[in-house]
Amino acid sequence: MIFIPGGDFTMGANDDNAYDHERPAHQVHVDGFYISETEITNQQFKKFVDATGYKTIAERKPTWEDLKKSLPPGSPPIPDSILLPGSLVFYRPQAPVMLDDYSQWWIFVDGADWQHPEGPGSDLDGRWDHPVIHIAYEDALAYCAWDGSRLPTEAEWEFASRGAKRDDSEGKLVANTFQGAFPVADLKEDGFSGTSPVKTYPPNDFGLYDMVGNVWEWTSDLYDVNYYKTLDQKVTDNPAGPSTAFDPNEPYAVKRVTKGGSFLCAANYCSNYRPSARQASSIDSGSSNIGFRVVRD
Repeated sequence: MIFIPGGDFTMGANDDNAYDHERPAHQVHVDGFYISETEITNQQFKKFVDATGYKTIAERKPTWEDLKKSLPPGSPPIPDSILLPGSLVFYRPQAPVMLDDYSQWWIFVDGADWQHPEGPGSDLDGRWDHPVIHIAYEDALAYCAWDGSRLPTEAEWEFASRGAKRDDSEGKLVANTFQGAFPVADLKEDGFSGTSPVKTYPPNDFGLYDMVGNVWEWTSDLYDVNYYKTLDQKVTDNPAGPSTAFDPNEPYAVKRVTKGGSFLCAANYCSNYRPSARQASSIDSGSSNIGFRVVRD
């Protein structure tokens, strides 16, 4: 764990790369806290599972009672026979696709989970020092409860990420992002087509690794697309996010903020390799590019 001293900073962004839910930039104060130097790795998560016997959401058979909570009222039930454990896995299309339909590169794979990142037949050989993936919000909370830690607030996470850059002065890549035309042309200029070992790239000014790229990271904040617009221009003290979640694209889903971008962020599709970048992630599922790190007071 690395200590991050408290302070005031500008959260969010108003520049041309910023998405609307990052606006307006606003002043925030956070108290000091400790944060894990790296994203939680497969090896660290295995120690938790070995000690507790925990099964992640991706490893459990879903139920219609749980699924319907995120769907519009009156949605037809999904037959129990096709409800299988699994998770979303990135699939690289073989030909160019329209970028407004993410179902063209995300596939639900039966049997995909943290131990089997691409589904049955895949394993963690050679990847124990990679960030754990296919982690739902509940899974991250369970790890924190065992570890005596908690998830960072969005403000804490963003404060800790300040100073991270995508390229240094010599033009070297300093974050695991997607090189080439997403999602088809992965040039792998950094040597990775997926996650990379933690500490592969230089740390930021606080000594933290992968605060940009590699995997999106859970925070404790609920996601409301309009939250920043509700804040006044005074300094907000230790914000913990909105009291309710709202994403107009999926109004019935409960979502939390994930931060940092991932190995799938590319210049032609998104610019989420920035400290202010944020994403709405449904709490009931993970994917092959979502993990987490932890904090302590």
